[in-house]
Amino acid sequence: MPPIASAALAIAMLAAFLLGLVGAMQSRKPDRLARQRGWLMIAMALILVANVLIWTL
Repeated sequence: MPPIASAALAIAMLAAFLLGLVGAMQSRKPDRLARQRGWLMIAMALILVANVLIWTL
């Protein structure tokens, strides 16, 4: 795998971690819109992790 591809996958994993962390924080807020945004961030994090797994296998 070329170095740029490895770097892109590493950046995607960092983004997934941050999305999951911020999404968990947002989903705990009492505001309905913030909760929805939080769950969407968590879903996006899972999708990013799945994409990284697909590209590495």
